[in-house]
Amino acid sequence: MTQTMEHDILVHTEAGVCTITFNRVANKNSFTASMYIAIVQALESASADAQVRVVVFQGDATIFSAGNDIAEFLAQQNAQGLPTDSAVFQFMNALAQFPKPLLAAVAGPAVGIGTTMLLHCDLVYAGDNAAFSLPFVNLGLSPEAASSLLLPRLMGYHRAAEALLFGEPFMAEAALEVGLVNRVLPPTEVNGYTQAQAKKLAAKPLEALVQTKRLMKGAQIGAVKAQMMEEAQVFNRLLTAPAAREAFTAFMEKRKPDFNQR
Repeated sequence: MTQTMEHDILVHTEAGVCTITFNRVANKNSFTASMYIAIVQALESASADAQVRVVVFQGDATIFSAGNDIAEFLAQQNAQGLPTDSAVFQFMNALAQFPKPLLAAVAGPAVGIGTTMLLHCDLVYAGDNAAFSLPFVNLGLSPEAASSLLLPRLMGYHRAAEALLFGEPFMAEAALEVGLVNRVLPPTEVNGYTQAQAKKLAAKPLEALVQTKRLMKGAQIGAVKAQMMEEAQVFNRLLTAPAAREAFTAFMEKRKPDFNQR
């Protein structure tokens, strides 16, 4: 069954697998508030549906996600930054709390939240054209989605520091080496392979899947929630500061930002 939750998000459920497809390729699958809400609704539905055992996120063979739609992102903020009940924060919380296995098929660029969301997935398969980047500092911002906690735990402090402080892309093989992805495949094969893995999981008993995930993640759930809250506070403070304003203005004007006075 295919259900269009929002025209940029496609949801298809079959044989125990709920597939959430980012379908805004012309805009590099950049996320809008309505897309986040559609994903949250799909996750809530999948969590409550006993027939759904696994959820898969996928994009296109050329692009996973360029992160937030910058123009809309800037329009949403107020004098205090982004409201903590805004769509993007709802999305982060839904990911962190989702009880069933989450898989991701990543091909092409995965920028910002396109990468941090993967830290909440249980299995990630990447095309050899995948490029992961966390450009928060370059935008005058701080990390999100508990990535400042989870990335050092996954990659080790020094590699995480390189990824977060420089914000430069790293490719699929490097992501495989540090454990961010499980396997690297040709871009045209990654969605199909991820679906095959999802079907294998969907054939297993649901309660065993849920409890195994809970036991693996249980010790860090509280820390993840606390880190996300602290990150949100710092993120919002920086979002309204001069450096971020210069970074976003430069982005919209397609020029290099000047942080000399910031």
